[in-house]
Amino acid sequence: MSANASAPTVGILGGGQLARMMALAGLPLGLHFRVIDPHADACAAGLAPLRVAGFDDVAALAQFADGLAVATFDFENVPAASIEALATRVPVHPGSAALATAQDRLVEKTCFNRLGIPTPGFAAVDDRAGLDAALAELGAPAILKTRRFGYDGKGQFRLRSTADADAAWAALGAQADTVGLILEAFVPFQRELSVVAVRGRDGDFRCWPPTRNWHVDGVLSLSLAPARVAPEIEKQAIGYARALAEHLDYVGVFALELFEVDGRLLANEMAPRVHNSGHWTIEGAETSQFENHLRAVLGWPLGSTAARGMSCMLNFLGDMPDARALLAVPGAHWHDYGKPARAGRKIGHATLRADDAAPLADALEQAGKALGREAQVAPAISCLRAG
Repeated sequence: MSANASAPTVGILGGGQLARMMALAGLPLGLHFRVIDPHADACAAGLAPLRVAGFDDVAALAQFADGLAVATFDFENVPAASIEALATRVPVHPGSAALATAQDRLVEKTCFNRLGIPTPGFAAVDDRAGLDAALAELGAPAILKTRRFGYDGKGQFRLRSTADADAAWAALGAQADTVGLILEAFVPFQRELSVVAVRGRDGDFRCWPPTRNWHVDGVLSLSLAPARVAPEIEKQAIGYARALAEHLDYVGVFALELFEVDGRLLANEMAPRVHNSGHWTIEGAETSQFENHLRAVLGWPLGSTAARGMSCMLNFLGDMPDARALLAVPGAHWHDYGKPARAGRKIGHATLRADDAAPLADALEQAGKALGREAQVAPAISCLRAG
């Protein structure tokens, strides 16, 4: 399809790096894009016209919808009511039901359990006495979280013992009446995994191979794919993702984050959008998560999710390293999001790809030395060399 005035225009609510990478994947398909975001410096603005407005601005959403073939989002905290209002004018995928489920940790985990997807223990916390009751039920250590709006380690307090209850309440208790709180049992997991999946309008369901992830301070640092997991673990992960997608009548890409604990999987949370742990698919899969998301929401045939060898993705937070140092490494690919540097902010990533584990481990070792990030790449090198 050539890029012309009659080509479909996709509207994206949210103009961050996920919208930017979506547009980069869609431009070769001849697609046009339009973005709405509250911030004038949204990094996707360099690739698509940007309308600066709040996600709850109904009038702006109505104007934004004019002429769109479909709308989607790159940010799960868009109000579900806004998605419902937009859907009266243009198809929106994923739908408001999936978004509303993923926006509330209590609703989400309750949904998981009803579908037979196990989770760590959890309990709603409505007041200070409720925190004590939840601790009595679940024990410590545990993690107190906001039910809504928390991500990348934000809105969380880890209780190492019941003696930390007062400090936890001082940190998050004021939000009990606004966004709600949930206490989750701490899980002594062996591995953090994610499965990134896509479901089309016609119900076609596909998964990329499971990804192994390492987090630092609650933020993704490193992803390795395909993860080296037992066949029964992979089957279980994909089965959970399929059950969730079919229950929610999901259309588009999503990620299911999982803990592996003593040979079984516990679901942590769902991200109803393209996901950081799926960035490796840009170079490391036959079809990237971004291209397949666009195919899905437009009702187009889905592409293959097969891996091309092995890949490792490194997240860059705060400021970007020297691109030239990394690009000298075989199989290296650089992604600068064009965002101003700020402490803790995701501003780019790199992916290293190789046909097998040994050359990927060698490339990661070279990359770690070149960037001064030996500690960041060490877990993946150890995993690859363990055989």
